[in-house]
Parts: sequence; structure tokens; C-alpha cells
Amino acid sequence: MEDTIAAISTSLGVGAISIIRISGPNSIEIVNKIVKIKNLDKVNSHTINYNFIIDGDKTIDEVLISIMKAPKTFTCEDVVEINAHGGISTTNYILKLLLKNGCRLAEPGEFTKRAFLNGRIDLQEAEGIMNLINAKTDKAHNLAINQLSGKVSNLIKELRNDIIQILANIEVNIDYPEYEDIIDLKTKDIKPKMELLLNKIEKILKDSKNGLLINEGIKTSIIGKPNVGKSSLLNRLLEEEKAIVTDIEGTTRDIVEGKISLDGIILNIIDTAGIRDTENLVESIGVKKSLELIDNSDLVLFVLNNNEELSVKEKELLEKIKEKNYIVVINKSDLDKKIKIDNDISNIVYISAKEDIGIEELKNKIKEIYNLEKIETEDMTYLSNSRSIALLEQSYDLLKEAMKNIDMDIPVDMVEIDIKEAWNKLGEITGETYQDELINQLFSQFCLGK
Repeated sequence: MEDTIAAISTSLGVGAISIIRISGPNSIEIVNKIVKIKNLDKVNSHTINYNFIIDGDKTIDEVLISIMKAPKTFTCEDVVEINAHGGISTTNYILKLLLKNGCRLAEPGEFTKRAFLNGRIDLQEAEGIMNLINAKTDKAHNLAINQLSGKVSNLIKELRNDIIQILANIEVNIDYPEYEDIIDLKTKDIKPKMELLLNKIEKILKDSKNGLLINEGIKTSIIGKPNVGKSSLLNRLLEEEKAIVTDIEGTTRDIVEGKISLDGIILNIIDTAGIRDTENLVESIGVKKSLELIDNSDLVLFVLNNNEELSVKEKELLEKIKEKNYIVVINKSDLDKKIKIDNDISNIVYISAKEDIGIEELKNKIKEIYNLEKIETEDMTYLSNSRSIALLEQSYDLLKEAMKNIDMDIPVDMVEIDIKEAWNKLGEITGETYQDELINQLFSQFCLGK
């Protein structure tokens, strides 16, 4: 991090203002080379300064320049932000001047990565920044703020401190086995502490299912044979005519997607190709994708025709979706009923997509399945991504294994191995322990200039 980086931090396009951000040891020196009033090295930190960007004798733009000197900056390095008039040509021109005079173009997320590596934020707070940028609902916004404020990090740090106390007791057993008053692993000290720790993790994992829902939404696929009304249902849910609707079988051959918000939770809805046997190559690829989506979806909306008996293929699909969260959506409820559903099939909703009947009942059924109305909103201190939750689950499994080994009178030094590894896994959540490959991959998902 000895070099100085620069990038455009605002969306590139026509606007009132664009911001070019610079961070690194030579930030002020480099910007001073391209301004008319060359006094940036003398101004006070955390001030905004009126100036002009120039290229030789040519004036490029009238700007305001924010000077922020280390260490009290986002990256803990010298940071300069050039507030220019928004516009693609002007903004790019200023960036090119910075690169020409000694800056390197920042990688995606590199400013936030530097903030992490310099100890300004941890991984949970870094992910909170990206979640805040991507938040599409008030709940997602509140969740990101809690991450950014350090509340989630503190939750994990408390768990690590609990483990340290347990490890301290175990170390005494290892280092001083000759002492008669050394506490046995099964006595009132260590095992109860382990049980309390596991209970804490169980609660966090349970709550974090809500965090995952809020942050990532519910991946929802609409499946069924051709002409049952899948595209019509998608249009009704989205309240727009996004999918093409015709009486011709196989109209939907590729995936059509859209999003809606239910009680602050995003439904990522996918309208799939009608599932049937077909010799058409393009349509058969779409059918294959539809079948794959069933396995990859959080929720399956299986659409059937009210005025038709179940086909063999539909009966097979009913069996397939039983292992998933699903709703059987019986469309064309305004027509004569011919369909018969086995009693073991639950979560059935009757609708008429054409007549806009039953759509609210369908939404309410989704809320019921995911208990959306009862998701806590006051203290949203949840883990909210798959990476963090997976690491917490691994830590939990390691501690459970340690508890089992304690009950089996496994030597104390063997028990300690699993507990230490659980401590390391928790450290990966906040970045207190990490691998370079993980950090590079995580921050590469950030937008350029952040």
C-alpha cells in the first residue's frame, strides 16, 4: 500500500457533481500538480478548498477539493476528494490527469480494502458498507447500519472472548496437571461455559436466518407446464407487463426476472420456461434450466390449471418440490374445476391471474411460510450473508465435537484443538484471522471507487 490510488466514486454520467477520490502517501502532492492554486500542501486537514483543475495552460474545471490527512480518514491514509462538475468527459479527463501524474487506478473496493488492512474497519463493517450501498428496503438499510456500526462485530468478539476464557482453564489443566485443585473438564466450570456458548451461537444462527432473508431476499421460481399462466402470474406480482403472454405453447423460452418487496423482504422472482417434453432445441434448453432452478430456489410457485386434470409430469413435479418451500398455485379459478390434488399436498392457493383474483392471498401465504411479519426490526444485530453464517456454523460444529470429546474423556489437549479452531473460524467472520485470497475475492465484489 505504498502507492497512491485514484478512482471515480460517483456514477459515471451526466449530473450536478462527480467525485474523484485519491488515497495514499502522495495524494496531496499529486493533486497539487494539477491545480491552479498550488497550496494544497499548506491547507488544514479536513477542509474544503476552492480551486481549478488545469492541464498545462488549459483550464479543465472549477472544483472544490477536500483535503483529509492521515490517520483520521476512511483509509487511514492521506485522502483527497475532487468535487467536479458532473459529466463523463470532464470526470474522465481529471482521472487521466491523476494517473498521468503518479496515481494508479484503484481496483474495485480497494479504498475499503485499505480501510480494513489499516485497522479502520473489520470485515463485518466492510460488508456492511456494501450492503448499505445495495440496500433496496428499509429493513436491509437498518441491517447494514448495524453492521457498519460494529454491533454485529461485537457479537462475534464476545463469543471469541468466551472461548478464550474456556481455553485459559484448559491450559491450566495441560500446564499444571500435578495440582490437585485443577478443575476437571466435566466440572461446574468448563462444561457449563461450553453449553452456554453453544446456546448463544444457536440463537445467533436462528436470528441470522432473518438477516439472510433481509439481505439476499427469497429466490423464487415460478414453474409449471406451458400455458398454465406462469407469465401472467409474474406480471400480476410485479404489477407490470414484463413477461410476454400468449396462447402459444413455449412462448417463454428464457428466464424472465423481477423483484417485489413483501414486508421489507425482496422476492427475486424468476418466470421459467414451461416444463414439457419437446423436440425444439431452444425450448428444451429452457426446460432444462427450469428443472435446475427448482433445486436452486428458496421458494417454488408451482402453477397448475384449475380446469385440467394433473398430467404425469405434473405429478412427478409435485413429488420433487415436497422437499422445498413451495406453494401450489392453482390458476384459472374462475373456470370449472377438474383438478384433483392429494390430501398430503399443503400450501395451496387458488387464483385467477387473468381476473386478478387471489394474488393478495398468495402474497399472504408467502409471508406465512417465512414468518415475515414477525421478523424483528428493533435490534437487527444479525449476520446477513452466507459466508459469515457458514463460518459460524463451522464454529458451532467444532464446539459440539469438543463437548462430545469431553463426555468421552478424550485427553484435554485433543479437546483443545477443536476449541481453538472454532475460535479461528469466528475470527474469519470479522477478519481478525484471514487468508489473502479471501480478502482479495471479497473486496473485488465492491464497486469501483469504494
